[in-house]
Amino acid sequence: MQKIVMPLAVYLLGLAVFAQGTSEFMLAGLVPDIADDMGVTISDAGLLTSAFAVGMAVGAPLMALMSRRWPRRLTLLTFLVVFVTVHVIGAVTTSFGVLMVTRVVGALANAGFMAVALSTVTAMVPANAKGRALAVLLGGTTIACVAGVPGGALLGNLWGWRSAFWAVAIISLPAIAAVVKSVPAHNAADESSSTRPKARTELRSLRRPRLLVTLLLGALVNGATFCSFTYLAPVITDVAGIGTGWVPGMLALFGLGAFVGVRIGGHFSDTNPMPLLVAGSVALTCGWGVFAFTAGSPVAVITLVVVQGVLSFAVGSTLISQVLYAATDAPTMAGSFGTASFNVGAAIGPWLGSVVIDADLGLRAPLWVSAALVGIALLIAGAAHSVDRTAALQPAFW
Repeated sequence: MQKIVMPLAVYLLGLAVFAQGTSEFMLAGLVPDIADDMGVTISDAGLLTSAFAVGMAVGAPLMALMSRRWPRRLTLLTFLVVFVTVHVIGAVTTSFGVLMVTRVVGALANAGFMAVALSTVTAMVPANAKGRALAVLLGGTTIACVAGVPGGALLGNLWGWRSAFWAVAIISLPAIAAVVKSVPAHNAADESSSTRPKARTELRSLRRPRLLVTLLLGALVNGATFCSFTYLAPVITDVAGIGTGWVPGMLALFGLGAFVGVRIGGHFSDTNPMPLLVAGSVALTCGWGVFAFTAGSPVAVITLVVVQGVLSFAVGSTLISQVLYAATDAPTMAGSFGTASFNVGAAIGPWLGSVVIDADLGLRAPLWVSAALVGIALLIAGAAHSVDRTAALQPAFW
């Protein structure tokens, strides 16, 4: 197979994704400090995370639709500048209401950037290298889990939660310079209005069964990931009995597994995704169940944190690549479809976890919910494949 060299711009866009991923996940370690500083309850401060996820889910298609006629360099720069600005405002405000607004606006900017970046990087590489380009871009998110999230927690402990917001803004500045220098002012996707598909035509691709099923599977798998990841800290400390000082390291282990998973997904998603999706989903379902059974064992927890990070992101990143392959007639909107579906999962998963915890089912319950969500995804995929074969529809990746 011919070796494909990724353009430098793909890696530099990954830097911006790293900063944005850090912002999305870092609140997991900052909520208590924010609540204390702002004079609100822990549950109220926790709504900042939900607001970000909802903003991402709604903002991805909305921002992509709004900016589809802009040159991509201008679009990426606009979203990055807005992202930096709201983090500066968030770092200095004394109003919880203003902080909440900055999270929503920041999520909209993040969603728009990610949606356009997904389409941009896949337009920079050959048609059979979308998965590998996607793996590089999403590597920024997984590195945020490895270094950014624990780093944000460390900054919060040393200098307060506001320092983490300043850090995200500062990290984003080189990404702005990188976009100016490396992203073409006009590329193949920036066609004239006479040749670019109309918005209605792009949105019509959502009628395609293969695309709809892929989006649903992505939401379920990511919902499972965030259902357990959100409540991983209390499982580590209260169930496994591991000291609180080890929590940042455990989160970093999950992020390390996620990084490996994205690389695995990038290797297979362009050539033969079906074995990875089937075997990975089965292993992921079983893994969450085993995690729930053995959560009282520190050794098992340490092992499964890594394993589930690998499986979750290998399957998840491959599903995102399949969204892009299934929506080739939506060049400016395909990235937003994937971003929206995965953030629907990121919003619903933690909510389901809170429901089962509030029902006094214990801290292991979110792990069981994660297993159920991936199991449902497998059943839906199997049913869709059966219908696909019976009706002789277009071949699906399953």
